[in-house]
Amino acid sequence: MISKLAFVHPDAKLGKDVTVEPFAYIAGNVEIGEGTWVGPNSTIMDGARIGKKCRIFPSSVVSGIPQDLKFIGEETTLEIGDNTTIRECATVNRGTSAVGKTVIGNSCLLMAYAHVGHDCVIGNNCIIGNSCGLAGEVTVDDWAILSAGTLVHQFTHIGGHVMI
Repeated sequence: MISKLAFVHPDAKLGKDVTVEPFAYIAGNVEIGEGTWVGPNSTIMDGARIGKKCRIFPSSVVSGIPQDLKFIGEETTLEIGDNTTIRECATVNRGTSAVGKTVIGNSCLLMAYAHVGHDCVIGNNCIIGNSCGLAGEVTVDDWAILSAGTLVHQFTHIGGHVMI
């Protein structure tokens, strides 16, 4: 169901049973997998590739342009796996020319106010706590948990099953 109060660009590709709540914005170069829920006031910008059965909560910004001075408008993506949840006010940027894409795996949880910078790669089953910030080009391996308020410097690699 797509609310009449939402904006979905006619070029956006939405799978079966996608729900888009009032005041959500979905740009044209977007693909959303079946069964995904897009909450009210969410913004999904160009380059988003969102998997099946994801949940995107209110006021989150998905696939925003990178906060990086080398970004000059090139076409890049943000890829989100299946069953991933992005909570309120989280921001996830797409890639830059350095890597070309930001990737978040399957069954991840990004809690409220989390930030994932450009060209990050987050594995499967990761938890990114409230107000956690990942600078650009950070790698987080499967099953890692980053607690609330954790700040991660650019180019850092966090191993699997690590708790910070």
